[in-house]
Amino acid sequence: MRNLGIVGGGVVGLGIAWRAAEAGWSVTLYDPDLGRGASWVAGGMLAPLSEGWPGEEQALEFGAASLARWPEFARRLETVTGISVFAAEGVLTVALDTADAADLRTIAEWVGRQGFDMWLLDRAGVREIEPALSRGARLGLFAPNELAIDNRALVGALRAAAVAAGVTFVAEEVTSLSSLRSDQIVVAAGHGSPKLWAGLPVRPVKGEILRLRARPGVAPPPEKVVRARVHGRPLYLVPREDGIVIGATQYEAADTAVTVAGVRDLIADAEALVPGIGEYELHEAIAGLRPMTPDNLPLIGRVSDRVVVATGHGRNGMLTTPLTVDAVLAELGGEHLAEAKHARHDRFAGGKR
Repeated sequence: MRNLGIVGGGVVGLGIAWRAAEAGWSVTLYDPDLGRGASWVAGGMLAPLSEGWPGEEQALEFGAASLARWPEFARRLETVTGISVFAAEGVLTVALDTADAADLRTIAEWVGRQGFDMWLLDRAGVREIEPALSRGARLGLFAPNELAIDNRALVGALRAAAVAAGVTFVAEEVTSLSSLRSDQIVVAAGHGSPKLWAGLPVRPVKGEILRLRARPGVAPPPEKVVRARVHGRPLYLVPREDGIVIGATQYEAADTAVTVAGVRDLIADAEALVPGIGEYELHEAIAGLRPMTPDNLPLIGRVSDRVVVATGHGRNGMLTTPLTVDAVLAELGGEHLAEAKHARHDRFAGGKR
């Protein structure tokens, strides 16, 4: 049996560990704080169509291919663990002003040309889907096949699946790959990956989110994922069983302190979208570091005879986990997954050595 060492215990590392162990590898996963990085902070939106924009064909293609894998990935995970990870079905993006409405029409037309179905909704259509939304929402764009998952349920399920498959966990930080004795190594360490393989163009980008809990007597949260731009700032609301996740700010920073300004903007923008949200309990304010690349696509591939990288997933780590797992397993087997071609690790200078 061949040995596989995985550095990084977010959803990508955990997913690779689980599936590789099921495929017959002897897997050891190294992380001093398993599942507590960016994966713990994520909103859980799986929305490659709603976030699409003309000129970003590669990101749309990669994201849509991974979204298509999610139902089977989740079904397989639930069969092993008994844990369902889905939180919502359908993503509704709303426009609060004329410029945003024009953008929604642009997205709908462009995504339609790529072969995907989205629906434009007038004011009445928006409120029919989500009655709790502000009457100021003048146009909506609905993606019925997009999804959302509970990121923390996913972390727990992947860990349970990995345990069931025989993965060994080592709660230690790896500072040098030369210290590992595994036959093969996967670097899935998020924004810390360049410290393990020099030259990877991955940088930390800070994002803050809020977790709200419903209180007795308050209006129920939206059932769909709701997205918008408020005062030029992107906003999303993702349902949870006990409330809502609101996100997310974005700063070119490498600290995880939650700022007063970030909390203020998220709450104010959310109230503009869902007026009743001020009655909810502010349960948690937390920040994480997204591992971003220059083109917002991950880096996946073999960088040496012994090392494969799977990093740089940015804002879409949850969305792109199933495709990343399949792509890494293919690399470990000496093959390339065609659907992951836009995430080749060597598309930037510095991806090899």
